[in-house]
Amino acid sequence: MDEAVDEFGGTGRRKRAVARVKLSLGQGVITINGKAVDDYFPRPSLLQIVRQALDVTATTSRFDVSVKTEGGGVAGQAGAVRHGIARALVDMDESLREPLRKNGLLTRDPREKESKKYGRKRARKRFQFSKR
Repeated sequence: MDEAVDEFGGTGRRKRAVARVKLSLGQGVITINGKAVDDYFPRPSLLQIVRQALDVTATTSRFDVSVKTEGGGVAGQAGAVRHGIARALVDMDESLREPLRKNGLLTRDPREKESKKYGRKRARKRFQFSKR
C-alpha cells in the first residue's frame, strides 16, 4: 500500500511560540491561523523571516503553506513558522537539508526568557541598594 503523500508537516518552535506547518503542492500561498501571511505579520522584516526557508531552497511558488501557531509574540511566532517550514521541506526532500543547515534554519534557537527569582524585581535585577 504505497500511497503518495501530498502533504508534508513540520513543527517549529521559537521562544514560547509553537507553529504546526503543513506543506502541499500549490502556487505559493501562505496562510497562518486562517489569515493571509501579509495580514497576520504586519512588519516586512517578519514576512522576510517567514519566507526565508522557501527563498533559500528556491521553492517559493511551488508550495502552499498552511500554519497553525500559538503562544509567544509576533517575532517568536515568525521564527517558529520559519523553523517549521524548514523542517517540512526536509521531510519532503532530504536533499534540501544541506542548504537549510548552512543557513541555520534547522537549528532550534534555545533562547528563552529567564524566570523571575524571589527577592528580586526580575530574573537578575536587584532592588536599589541604599548605604544610609
